[in-house]
Amino acid sequence: MNELPTAGPSVRRALLRPLLWSWGIGLLAAVVGAYWLARTSANAAFDRGLQDEASALAARVTWSDRGPLLDLSRQAMELVTWDRDDRNGFVMVDADGNTLAGDSRVPLPPARLRKTSFEQPRLFDATFEGEPVRGVMFSVSSPMLDRSVSVIVVETKTKRNVLMRDLQLSIVLPAVALGAVTFLLIGWGIRRGLQPLRDVATEVALRDAQDWRPLPLQHVPREAVPLIERINSLLADVEQSIQLQRRFVADAAHQLRTPVAGIRVLAQNLEQELALATGDDAGWRPLLTQLGRSTERLSRLIGQLLSLARSETALAMDGEHQTMDIVPLLREAAEPLVLQGLRDGRSMELDAPDTPVPARAHPLWLGEVVNNLLDNALRYGGRRVTLRVRSRPEGGAEVVVEDDGPGVAPDQLPRLFEPFWRGDRADLRNDGGTGLGLTIAREVVLRLGGQIQAESRPAFEGLRFTIRLAA
Repeated sequence: MNELPTAGPSVRRALLRPLLWSWGIGLLAAVVGAYWLARTSANAAFDRGLQDEASALAARVTWSDRGPLLDLSRQAMELVTWDRDDRNGFVMVDADGNTLAGDSRVPLPPARLRKTSFEQPRLFDATFEGEPVRGVMFSVSSPMLDRSVSVIVVETKTKRNVLMRDLQLSIVLPAVALGAVTFLLIGWGIRRGLQPLRDVATEVALRDAQDWRPLPLQHVPREAVPLIERINSLLADVEQSIQLQRRFVADAAHQLRTPVAGIRVLAQNLEQELALATGDDAGWRPLLTQLGRSTERLSRLIGQLLSLARSETALAMDGEHQTMDIVPLLREAAEPLVLQGLRDGRSMELDAPDTPVPARAHPLWLGEVVNNLLDNALRYGGRRVTLRVRSRPEGGAEVVVEDDGPGVAPDQLPRLFEPFWRGDRADLRNDGGTGLGLTIAREVVLRLGGQIQAESRPAFEGLRFTIRLAA
């Protein structure tokens, strides 16, 4: 068995997916760029501060007969080494690396860096008491003596890391927020653009099964217009096909009524002629009786076919429906069958309130529904038949027809409203039924905007039909 094809991706997903990939790649590029820019900017700013500090310290170096001296007061030294967030330190060393001033624990850069540090301060990375630091070396030489010293300043990276993080967040967070807002706006725009299609789908879902009006094209996206026009063309073709089918059924049933009526008349005349000619039945009377029953059943079948065709046409438009008190209507429709049931020894009960029971109905076809349900109960039900009418709390009416007969098996209950279905071995029955009464009842109730439900064993002993009509 071939599986039905699954639906493709939604338009929203098809549009948002490439945008999501583009935004994701752009966000990744923004993160990398933000990291590089923050790292470069933070290092440049703090490195420049370290170089200026080293240059300022080197400018305080004086030369005397005793050697180089760092002319720096205690207060100035404390300002150089004190920082609330970072650990700072400085040291002045000679060409051999001996400490002349400052903190001897300050790490020294590689020896090769000293050769180039006379021209400008040179930066390096090291570790100071277990913490990574950024350092700078600036070397100066005596103008008179063949001696030189190097000033080294180091600083931990706490503040620069905080600055780097702040710069990264200031770049990435707006990008994320802008992307989220953009996707929300795009999603809203796509949803707004597809809303007319959802409106069309909602209208189709709310329509009656026999409503073949063209779908509206107002506000439908231009790209979807060919699809809606094609659907409208299919609806028109289906409506025409169904109308031709209904017309054929109605015409065929109408044309058959005359010859069937003629057969019934001829059978009656033949019965009278044979009775006069033979004086007794001589075996022909059962045959003519069977012929009469067959023509009667055929006549009834033709009448039901006409009723089905007419109900489909008469109830196609809502203008045929109106809100009315259905109690008098049901009394009038049920009276002939109630009298028939009483003559046959049945217990017939009509349970209706004295107050009006308003519901949306058709003055002719709702009576046809009750007539068919009562006829079904008299043909196949038990000794007791009840017709009950009640108002519904939420508005509308509930009509119940039930009997205490054998009912219908649970596996056969779903087929109860199928045309010409009359249960097991219906071809052997001689009850005069046509198999269309319940089909007509369901068709009329659905056209009236109501619901019809059948219950039998084990929920109910016998058979119960419940009709719910709207207000």
